[in-house]
Amino acid sequence: MFNRLMFLFSALLLAFPVAAKELPDFTGIVEQNAAAVVNVSTTQTVKSNAPQFPNIPEDDPFYEFFRRFAPNFPYLPREFQSRSLGSGFVISPDGYILTNAHVVDSADEIIVKLVDKREFKAKVIGADKRTDVALIKIDAQGLPTVRFGDPNKLKVGEWVVAIGSPFGFEHSVTAGIVSAKGRSLPQENFVPFIQTDVAINPGNSGGPLFNMQGEVVGINSQIYSRTGGFMGLSFAIPIDVAMDVADQLRAHGKVRRGKLGVVIQEVTRDLAESFGLPKPAGALIASVEKGSPAEKAGLEVGDIIVKYDGKAVASSSDLPRMVGSTKPGTKVTVQVWRKGATKDIQVTVGELPEEQVARASGRQGERGSAADRLGLVLSDLPADKKKELGLEGGVLVEDVKPGPAARAGIRPGDVILGINNEDIKSVEQFRKIVTGLEKGRHVALLVRRGESTTFLTARIDG
Repeated sequence: MFNRLMFLFSALLLAFPVAAKELPDFTGIVEQNAAAVVNVSTTQTVKSNAPQFPNIPEDDPFYEFFRRFAPNFPYLPREFQSRSLGSGFVISPDGYILTNAHVVDSADEIIVKLVDKREFKAKVIGADKRTDVALIKIDAQGLPTVRFGDPNKLKVGEWVVAIGSPFGFEHSVTAGIVSAKGRSLPQENFVPFIQTDVAINPGNSGGPLFNMQGEVVGINSQIYSRTGGFMGLSFAIPIDVAMDVADQLRAHGKVRRGKLGVVIQEVTRDLAESFGLPKPAGALIASVEKGSPAEKAGLEVGDIIVKYDGKAVASSSDLPRMVGSTKPGTKVTVQVWRKGATKDIQVTVGELPEEQVARASGRQGERGSAADRLGLVLSDLPADKKKELGLEGGVLVEDVKPGPAARAGIRPGDVILGINNEDIKSVEQFRKIVTGLEKGRHVALLVRRGESTTFLTARIDG
């Protein structure tokens, strides 16, 4: 019986062969490219004021005792050397190297170490903090270089390889897969990051990320971690973004970026419903800077930018990248969703100042006698308050009762400037609009809070 079962099992294997898929071999990628990956070490002189206890070094336990219980010792300026490590890779035989801006930031000395143990002093050609890309140069010729791939062709789930110097362990190789593409990170408006699960640690920063063809598709830049070490979330700057920055740094020493002059926010499903937009997409304009290209072109608060220069704006995070990559002075067509229809507007793009970053986003007057359907107690803004705030209209939120407005996040002291793209001039007008709204409908409220404006959505309960 056993022999008969074994015979049948063997017959099934012959009839339906199982293809065993081997794990990828990364040795060829490493052999081809390791020589072009470099170790970058920096030295920085740091000044600090510290208490000068006699003959007691800072690592002595008594130093902490005197610091806490003898505070009258004089504080004198002291200098010490701070050292850090990173990675980079050669992009031209004459010694141009790409790395991260944070690797070389404020460095007094930069030493580049090659795989053959040669060391060179490097100078910074330029660094761009907004993309975290830096171009440095060493005095060398005939260096091995990397090849560039197209990060747009990367697929989620594809294998990728990193080479770098984590914790100073030079030319360490780690591998993983592409976890996601086009990631937006807080305060990182100009980079559609490649997310991977490749093990990246301090010292890997600035090193290359390779595809399976041995081409560089990104620069390893940062990780997400609650411990300071690798937790499976690594982010790389796409190489096309980095090379565009490097070319500008090499030519001009800085990066010129386009500017519209608007503060934007994400279009949620509720906001899309409020504005009559078929689906949640685009970038909602929450405020327009005075004298900006946007104001001159006629862009308005409440417009939803759905296309920029012919390209769809799927998410608000797409817009800063599109505008930033536009050469200042260029005329582009911006398509907006305004009051239930699309409209094309010609804009001459301005230039973003170097220090500026892109942003996503006492009782006065007659007090309202009762809360409205949203749970708001409002009062009209007097003329002097409007002048102080630079407003032409709006109503002041005196109080917020439990209800839709409270759930939406509206607070006392907010100024409501508009509802469903209609400017608000008085409490009477606001209440008339709210009274006529259908139960269950979402409404978009344009709210001024401090120096910023934003849209909040509330759902009419009854």
